[in-house]
Amino acid sequence: MTSADPMPRRRLFKTGLAFTTAVAVAPALASTPASAAPNAEHVDLSAEFGELERRYGARLGVHARNVRTGRTVAYRAGEPFAMCSTFKAFAAAAVLRDHGDCAPLGKVIHFPPRDILDNSQHSEAHLATGMTVGEACAAAIQYSDNTAGNLLLRQIGGPQGLTRFFRSLDDRVSRLDRWETDLNTSIPGDPQDTSTPESLGRSFERLTLGRALARADREQLVTWLKGNTTSTERFGAGLPRNWILADKTGTGSYATANDIGVAWTTRRTPLLLTVLSTKNAKDAPVDNRLIRDAAALLAATLAPGE
Repeated sequence: MTSADPMPRRRLFKTGLAFTTAVAVAPALASTPASAAPNAEHVDLSAEFGELERRYGARLGVHARNVRTGRTVAYRAGEPFAMCSTFKAFAAAAVLRDHGDCAPLGKVIHFPPRDILDNSQHSEAHLATGMTVGEACAAAIQYSDNTAGNLLLRQIGGPQGLTRFFRSLDDRVSRLDRWETDLNTSIPGDPQDTSTPESLGRSFERLTLGRALARADREQLVTWLKGNTTSTERFGAGLPRNWILADKTGTGSYATANDIGVAWTTRRTPLLLTVLSTKNAKDAPVDNRLIRDAAALLAATLAPGE
């Protein structure tokens, strides 16, 4: 597939800023096997991903798995990449897990005008009235609203609180050190606010398909992720249009472009997909086609014909 030939795709539905649990999530989750197949195949796509890196002048990190068969693809899966706004999905998950104690979804958060950051249209619209925690979760995931992301961090103890949440998922690698928008500097070699494709992908799987969250909270998280609007030119363009996608993107300096998610094929097979990328120049332009092409390659490899 060339960079000029995107594979079109549409989401099956959008959930907007609603934060009620969608019962439609249950069948997709119920179709997920308890564990991967034994002796699952690891597919080597090093040549293909190396070609994508050369074509787009980028460093690419990939970790993906067909949950039904256990078939796995990994490329630079243990190398660090800046998380950027992908952290917002995990911050919302931390709120969901602990909301009974610290942040009920209906709790209204008030904030001053000085808290409004770039790309915070939904938060700005709630300056006068405040936002509920649930509305902040939806805005952070579905529109990558930066102010909403910071509001969520305040509910869970800041960046260090999110790092502790990662550790509770048995993720010893992922770390958040700063707030929006400083966490998007993405300087090569800087360990702050980083993870690896494998660690981020495994943590995302525990939250969306595993038992790290109670069933109702897991379904709520997946519902928000299914309503994401920021990946139409990334996973949304690379996966078949009749698949169901629940994902979160991230973007930063050095052309950092990320997408992490779970996609269900027409046979309800769940694919866990983590694609992270960066370039060497601070002001290099982000190229969504790299993520699109990586997603198309993963779909064709892990679920051919589905």
